[in-house]
Amino acid sequence: MSRKRRTLASRLRWIVFWTLGTVLMAPVALALLFREVPPPFTPLMVIRMFEGEGIKKDWVPLSEISPNVVNAVIALEDNNFCAHSGVDWGQLFEAVSDYYKGERLRGASTISMQTAKNLYLWPGRDYVRKVAEAPLTILLEALWDKQRILEVYLNIAEWGPGIYGIEAAARANFHKPASLLNRREAALLAAVLPNPRKWSPSRPTAYIQSRVRATRDRMTYLGPLLTCTRA
Repeated sequence: MSRKRRTLASRLRWIVFWTLGTVLMAPVALALLFREVPPPFTPLMVIRMFEGEGIKKDWVPLSEISPNVVNAVIALEDNNFCAHSGVDWGQLFEAVSDYYKGERLRGASTISMQTAKNLYLWPGRDYVRKVAEAPLTILLEALWDKQRILEVYLNIAEWGPGIYGIEAAARANFHKPASLLNRREAALLAAVLPNPRKWSPSRPTAYIQSRVRATRDRMTYLGPLLTCTRA
């Protein structure tokens, strides 16, 4: 091999090395940054803006979010939030296996996984994104405490067309700050999270009403168990 070819091969190796290093380190750098400061936007917000949709969001610390919201969201989205380490591996592998068998890809996501997805990844459901959620979730669980994960999740989740975060959702639907939401309002907001562009907390369907009743029942016994969400 000529010196020129060896030099070119060496440069290509360095390019590959630095590219891979950047790809691997970028999530770490963002996690360290957003451990201290609010994320200014998410991939979904950027996509919606390019689609011509306005963005309403107003960051609030966890201490200014009603405990009713915390209880309702955990009761409906992730009962074991305080107990798990971020990923429910059994549910994840089962969901991917079912997808390969031709079944519709289902959620199987913890709140920690949803936070990682919202912060780093694209919307939609496919097995590539589902698998990518796992290492990103482990990263967040290693660098953030449960309170920070929940705080970020509640502030960046989509709650309707152009509405992001619990504060904007509370004001848009109930004309009050997130700190003043009662049990029923919190349960309504939690109930629409799986599909906030289809369902409305202020105009609940019979199905959403049934989810609200189930959520409020769970809130009663879950509340005292959510020690990881309190300072």
